[in-house]
This record gives sequence, structure tokens and C-alpha cells, in this order.
Amino acid sequence: SGVTAAEFIFYNRYMEANRYAHLPPVTRHIIRLSQNLKQSTYRLDTALETLENLSKVESRIHEIKQTIEFIDKLRVIMQANQLAINNLVTYAQANKDFFVKKELAWVDNLQMFYNNHSVIRHYQSLQKYLDSFEELLRYTYVNFYHITEHKTEEHLKNYDEYYLRYRRAVDSHNRFNVKRITFQNQFLKTYPDIREYLPGERQTETFRLWE
Repeated sequence: SGVTAAEFIFYNRYMEANRYAHLPPVTRHIIRLSQNLKQSTYRLDTALETLENLSKVESRIHEIKQTIEFIDKLRVIMQANQLAINNLVTYAQANKDFFVKKELAWVDNLQMFYNNHSVIRHYQSLQKYLDSFEELLRYTYVNFYHITEHKTEEHLKNYDEYYLRYRRAVDSHNRFNVKRITFQNQFLKTYPDIREYLPGERQTETFRLWE
């Protein structure tokens, strides 16, 4: 019946809300932070896959505008992911003695991963990649017909400069991405329990050159 179904839903929500009620507040909070990190990481990975698909489309003005708009959304997702990372790392470091005492090694392992230089540089290079990609797209969108039809010397020269910066950013991101993936695979051999909280292992060919 409808009542039975409603009661079942309410019971499930109650059980989920009180799932960790027996745990200390510090433990409950780190679990919430880790769940936020897991969800935001998944959203970022999914969004980057979408960007990859958008990047493969033919260079038409409609697709260019669509990709620019999506990059704006992607930036919001990236900011949420970085906030989730920073919140967890900061809380884990502030309460390290507690987690060691409670033998919650996965917390320290997680913050160690996100504090690694290769991981940090990976995210920084991703940001630079998005910046240069968006700059190229916006210039191309505004000057689309000057570039594709009239082929004026000034606009073609400017386009080449934007594209060169973009190409360098892609190459740089790919290098840092390889380093991050290599480190991540090695790290997971020792600490496999944190796999679900880490970014996807995208290979360098994920970010195609947009032309």
C-alpha cells in the first residue's frame, strides 16, 4: 500500500541518517567529508569525460559556444572538488592524533595522496589547460568568420598564438597527468582501501587537440 511504501522510505532514510550515530563526532565528520570528496570526484571525472566528447566535435560556431558554456560549469565542479579535498586534508591533519589512536589509517593515507606534489601539479595543470582552452574558444567564437571565411592575416596570426598556448598547456597537462597516474597506481598497491576516493585514471589521449 501507499502507507507501507512511505513508511519503508522513511525507515530507510532514518537508518541512513543514524548509520554512524554510535561513532564519535570526529569520526562521523571525517566520514561525511570523505563522502563529499567521493561524490565531487565522481562529478569531476564525469564532467571531464563530457568535455573530451565536446572537444572532438567539428569546429562549428554552435559547438564552440556550447563548449565555452560547459567549461564554465566545469569550473564550478572543479572548485567544489578542490574544496572537498581541502576540507578533508585540513581536518585530517588537525585531528591526526585521534585517527592514529583509533587506527583509522585510511584517513592519513587519503590526505597523504592529495598532498603529494604530483597530484597537486596535476590539478594545477588541469586548471591551466582549461584556461588556455577557453581563451582559444572565446577568441575563435568572437572572430569565427574572420578566421574561417575571410581568413584575415591578423586574425589568423592571433588564432595561431592562442592555439600554440593551448597546445603547450595540453602537452604540459598530459605530462603531469602521466606522473599523477603513475604515482596513483603505485600508491594504490600499498593503500588499496582509498581507491574510491581518488580521481579516474584517465590516459593522456583523453585530452585531444581541438582544431
